[in-house]
Amino acid sequence: MDNLRRILPSAGALVVFEAAGRLGGFTAAARELGMSQAAVSYAVRGLEEQLGVPLFRRAHRRVVLTDAGARFFADVTQGLSQIRRSAEELRAQVQGRHVTLAASTAFASLWMTPRLQRLREDLPGVDLRIQTSDRDLDLRTERIQLGIRGGTPGEWPDCDASPFAVEEIDAVASPAYLRSNGHPETPEELVRHRLIHLDEPHRPAATWTEWFRSAGVDPRHTPRGLVVNDYALVIQAVMEGQGVALGWRHLTARLVETGLLVRVGAHSLKTGRAFYVVWNTAHDLPRTALEVRDWLLRQSEAP
Repeated sequence: MDNLRRILPSAGALVVFEAAGRLGGFTAAARELGMSQAAVSYAVRGLEEQLGVPLFRRAHRRVVLTDAGARFFADVTQGLSQIRRSAEELRAQVQGRHVTLAASTAFASLWMTPRLQRLREDLPGVDLRIQTSDRDLDLRTERIQLGIRGGTPGEWPDCDASPFAVEEIDAVASPAYLRSNGHPETPEELVRHRLIHLDEPHRPAATWTEWFRSAGVDPRHTPRGLVVNDYALVIQAVMEGQGVALGWRHLTARLVETGLLVRVGAHSLKTGRAFYVVWNTAHDLPRTALEVRDWLLRQSEAP
């Protein structure tokens, strides 16, 4: 950091440079920043002297970035944008509006997105940020207030957890697939159909082998088929008529209710596991995070 302090005169000079480069003039930058045109010119000149390279070519009533200035402008713009976003997030957290929810892409797209309007209506003072990842994030180190996790009680020693939905898994297909390929009524009949498999790389997930075994069907007869490592893409493939997939009921119930998917047969796998809303116990949750947590738990019981 000491080297950086010697290279750059001040963060303020970078703000002035970014405004001048974006607006194409010192006068426009001065107007936006509430400074004099002379002060803007002085700040830019000081930055050029510090870096040892001209950043602008002065033209009549405007300035144009040099090649070196354009490269520097791109990096400064990116850096200031990241700093601004971080500052806005911190301010929102301090003011109590900002709540971050960590979840899988499947939960975010299949469960959360259809309910966002209801969330905005029920909790108008909350700014929700949904952070998706292919693996469960560490709520403490990532500064995340809430998460959705699948498992059993006691798996998260540094977290409290409230049950959100039991894990219940059906076979699901699209109406178009069933019209073209017939509607299997039993697991034995389903063995002869195209199956779509989830190959989950980081979170434990039930498989067709387990589903058939729970139905009393020899799992060695389970056919292979399309294999996808993202559950949201599995459901997309099912809706496109590519085959039959396992449908986690809390994620697919709305699609079944609207007719976009159909439950195939009556058998359902109940694993004994559940999905939970979890939160780190190191700090008390702010009021808005408590409101979102309780809202999530209420929605799990709502249609």
